[in-house]
Amino acid sequence: MDLSLTLRFRSPELSLFHGKPISPFSFPRKQYQPIFPCPKTNPKPHFSVTAKQRSPIEGISKDLNAIASQNLDFASCRRRVRSAFVEVQQELDHCLFKMAPTGIRTEEWYERNSKGLQIFCKSWMPESGVPIKGVLCFCHGYGDTCTFFFEGIAKRIAASGYGIYALDHPGFGLSDGLHGYIPSFDQLVDNVIENYTKIKGRPELRGLPHFLLGQSMGGAVALKVHLKEPLGWDGVILVAPMCKIAEEVKPPSPVLKVLTLMSNVLPKAKLFPQKDLAELAFRDFRKRKMAVYNVICYKDQTRLKTAVELLKVTSEIEKQVEKVSSPLLILHGAADKVTDPLVSQFLYEKASTKDKTLKLYDDGYHCILEGEPDDRIFTVLNDIVSWLDSRVSS
Repeated sequence: MDLSLTLRFRSPELSLFHGKPISPFSFPRKQYQPIFPCPKTNPKPHFSVTAKQRSPIEGISKDLNAIASQNLDFASCRRRVRSAFVEVQQELDHCLFKMAPTGIRTEEWYERNSKGLQIFCKSWMPESGVPIKGVLCFCHGYGDTCTFFFEGIAKRIAASGYGIYALDHPGFGLSDGLHGYIPSFDQLVDNVIENYTKIKGRPELRGLPHFLLGQSMGGAVALKVHLKEPLGWDGVILVAPMCKIAEEVKPPSPVLKVLTLMSNVLPKAKLFPQKDLAELAFRDFRKRKMAVYNVICYKDQTRLKTAVELLKVTSEIEKQVEKVSSPLLILHGAADKVTDPLVSQFLYEKASTKDKTLKLYDDGYHCILEGEPDDRIFTVLNDIVSWLDSRVSS
C-alpha cells in the first residue's frame, strides 16, 4: 500500500460540465472572492519542499486558476479557494452531482476543539417531514475533504432517511492546521471522538442509532475510534480501509527507526516522494479527470511525521483487529492497488464481531464511491443503505 495517497491529476481535455464549459462569462468575476496574499511560512531551505505548481485547469477562467494555484498551507487560504470553486464543482458532469436528490437540508459550521483548532463540520439531513432513522458520521481519507465528492454521497444516503455528519481532520480541507500534517494520529482520532460526541448529544439525535463511516485512511480513524470507544457506536462501515500494510511494501525495521528519528527532528519536511495514483484510484476515465477540481485536497509530497504516523497506526490496528466487536460492513474494490483488498479480508476474518459483512466488487478500484461507472457507484451506495436499514430495523 502506498502511504502517500497524494493523487496528482492531469487537467481534463474534455468538458466535464453540464452544457457549455465553465468560462468567465457563465461565472462572472464578481462571484469570486478577491485573491488575498496568504501567510508565508519560513521553511528550512535544505529539507522542506515547496508545493509544486499546479497545471492550469482547463475550462475555467484565469482568475479561478490563479486562486487554485495559491499555497494551501493555511486554512484561511483553503477556505477562500473552496469558496471560489463551489459552483464550479456542483456543475461537474458526475452522477453524484447531476443526480443528487433535492430537498436535502445542509448546514456548515466551525467547532473549536480542545486543542484550540477550528474544525470544519457539515451536515446533510432528509427533507423536512421525513423521519430520521439514524445518524452516520464520516471520516475522510488522507489528503481529502468532506466538501467535494462526499457532498453527493451524503445527499444520496440522507435521502434514504439518515442524518449525515462530516468533518475535515485537522490539517486537511477547511479545518485549521498545517496542510497535510499529522503530528499524532491519536490526536486525529481524539478530535473525531470529541466532535462527534457533541453531535451525538444533540437533543434531536438522542435515542437514534449512530454509525461510523470511514474511507481509506478514514477507515483507520474509524477503527481506532471504535477501539477507544467499543460501545460508542451501533456499527462501523469501512470503504477500502487502510488498516494493515502488506509485508512486501513495509519498510524494514532499521529503516523505520531512522525515519522515526528523522521525523522528530524535521516533522514537517516533505521528504517522501509523490506517486501518481490517478489511474489506480479511479477506474472511470472521465471521473478520474474530474478529481482535479477537488482543489483543496493535499497533493504535495508526504510530510515525514505524517508518513511515520500512518505507518505506526496500521501496525497498531493490525495487532488489535481481534478486538473489533462492532457490527461491521467492509466494502472494497477487488482490483484496488492503493489499499489491498486482502487486508480487508484479513480484518473480516480476525474481527471478533459475529455481525460482519465483506463485499468485494469485481474490477473495482480504490475510489468505489466516486471513481467507478455510475451503476457501480449506486450499487455501493445502495449496499450501504441496505445494511444501515437492516441494523436500524433490528
